[in-house]
Amino acid sequence: MLFFAMGFLLVILQQATGQFPRACANTQSLLKKECCPPWDGDGSPCGELSSRGSCQNILLSQAPLGPQFPFSGVDDREDWPSVFYNRTCKCEGNFMGFNCGECKFGFSGLNCTERQLRTRRNIFQLTTSEKDKFLAYLNLAKNTPVEDYVIATGTYTQMNNGSNPMFSNINVYDLFVWMHYYASRDALLGGTNVWRDVDFAHEAPGFLPWHRVFLLMWEREIQKITGDENFTIPYWDWRDAEDCVVCTDEYMGGRHPTNPNLLSPASLFSSWQVICTRSEEYNSQQALCNATSEGPILRNPGNNDKSRTPRLPSSAEVEFCLSLTQYESGSMDKMANYSFRNTLEGFADPRTAIANISQSGLHNALHIYMNGSMSQVQGSANDPIFVLHHAFVD
Repeated sequence: MLFFAMGFLLVILQQATGQFPRACANTQSLLKKECCPPWDGDGSPCGELSSRGSCQNILLSQAPLGPQFPFSGVDDREDWPSVFYNRTCKCEGNFMGFNCGECKFGFSGLNCTERQLRTRRNIFQLTTSEKDKFLAYLNLAKNTPVEDYVIATGTYTQMNNGSNPMFSNINVYDLFVWMHYYASRDALLGGTNVWRDVDFAHEAPGFLPWHRVFLLMWEREIQKITGDENFTIPYWDWRDAEDCVVCTDEYMGGRHPTNPNLLSPASLFSSWQVICTRSEEYNSQQALCNATSEGPILRNPGNNDKSRTPRLPSSAEVEFCLSLTQYESGSMDKMANYSFRNTLEGFADPRTAIANISQSGLHNALHIYMNGSMSQVQGSANDPIFVLHHAFVD
């Protein structure tokens, strides 16, 4: 889904730091199709009085659509965000955000002119206090309502073309679970018809940059609620691992003593509830995930389909992937050969770079290996191992 994935990516990069800004989740904004909230610093839309940005018509890609999605005008994500808003803030310089009220990633200061370097670290190189702080931050995010954003609980059509807004509050952690779901959910075609072979964040060139921005946004929101401007997500270097070494109660949760599909009750993550995991139910109801709790995190590492993913990735496979000189190639989807992106994503053999969708390598291998919540694309971010994994992929 090259063109859909790239179009969705470009809008996130240029226009917003979240799916639906709370300030624009109302009838007036939807009917006017304009999301240009005032910046608190000067009270003007997009901080225009302070030369931070201005309200402008959105710029859509004119590239032809790929053949993978033979429809037009049936999905809210097409030409994002034009179904909801066709005028948004265009930020200048190093300013960004839905109202140009933030600094671009890598910058800080009153005028966003100060370079700021943050370093992600191996989770096993954190001190005990640093590791415990990271876990506490995740738990805080799971229990803190997000201030600036809401989630859509209905399609634009179900909102009566904007006259009946359908949005809901959500906590900081689950906002990103929902965003991952929303980008990768099936397309609703009406009745009980759905189109499953469409994904705005995977199986295309946008996979890596989409998830990079996704992680940066996630870090930013945790920085906001903790006041820790230097916070970064640590990574798990899973090369050559013989098992899930982060699956202990000291880290991301051990195995339940009587139910191998659940987390140990000694882990703080055992009490977490997942959202957005019932794709077939949403499809049959032609509904969106509304972030209702759907049960505990599921995980049973290593008890996966060995014919698909026999083991965790090796250092040699990673090095081979890094030696590939083409970021993308051929069909630019999961059938692409000699593609760095497709090999890293895991649809191509990490020893030959030839597409083989019957196997799951590198990035995909971790998801399959976890054999639970992580193994379902739409709801995979429910498991906090997701952030460690994607920080390493990034």
